Amino acid sequence: MEQLLDDALKIKSLEIQGATNVAISAIDFLSNYAKRLKCENIETCFKKLYDAQVILIDTRPTEPAMKNGLKYIMNKLEQEKESIIPEYISDIIEKYKNLYYDMLQNSKKRIAEIGARRFPPTSQKFNVMTHCHSSLVTGIFLEAKRQGKSFKVINTETQPRLQGRKTSQELLKAGIKVIHVIDSAMRWAVKHYQVDIIIIGADSITSEGTIINKIGSRLLALVAHEEHVPFYVASPLLKYNPETNLGILETIEMRDPQEIWENPPEGIKILNPAFETVSRRYIDGLITEAGIFASSHVPNYFAKTYPEMV
Repeated sequence: MEQLLDDALKIKSLEIQGATNVAISAIDFLSNYAKRLKCENIETCFKKLYDAQVILIDTRPTEPAMKNGLKYIMNKLEQEKESIIPEYISDIIEKYKNLYYDMLQNSKKRIAEIGARRFPPTSQKFNVMTHCHSSLVTGIFLEAKRQGKSFKVINTETQPRLQGRKTSQELLKAGIKVIHVIDSAMRWAVKHYQVDIIIIGADSITSEGTIINKIGSRLLALVAHEEHVPFYVASPLLKYNPETNLGILETIEMRDPQEIWENPPEGIKILNPAFETVSRRYIDGLITEAGIFASSHVPNYFAKTYPEMV
């Protein structure tokens, strides 16, 4: 359990970033934990695994891709519970971990292919903007580059943890032109560089089509609305939270104030919300492995694409 707690801290401390990376790491941590388990009977095994699931889910309240992955594995185990021999439970978990990993990777590849179609042929000048770091969004940019399309990316530094730097580094390494701006220069950048399209990622999608992403995302959506710039969200359907269909509200994670100010003057209250919502009214389309559609249609597409998770 001590090793699992150390692993969980890597997610909680943001050592591991990006919703897809968090999901992959969490199911990997559960699988590794199962390999270390020594159980007298299957009931004890399941209790310990469910405890581990809770520990991992609690690291990041706003990560449905992680929750869906852990629940997928545990649901599959429940279906085979009567026939499982405790000493082989880790092998079964490894099998379903790999299946979920393949789902994420296949969806990522498909989203990159679909998203890259929004970029015009090489002969046209094209400026795209993004916020924070999303492996799915960078995947779209890399696929467009691979196809020989010419474009420039404007990205934000993303306070307070500066995840935008990771985006810049990945794109520069691939030979993509990047302009890096401070978060408060979002509107200026959209106007000054005549941005043609904005694409951001998502940490969660609700049943109403609202997306939850890094703080600053709604500001960029409002800028896009004001300037008549198409605003897209790239996300696998696995980031849909089915619980929101039952009236349960997504939690906005409040992070450590010291991320903003390490030694503030006494008496000041510092708030550090990590995420915010973007209403479906500001989203022109959701780019998913099932295609591009209005974000409000997510529940139907999720049920069709992943019926075993409904």
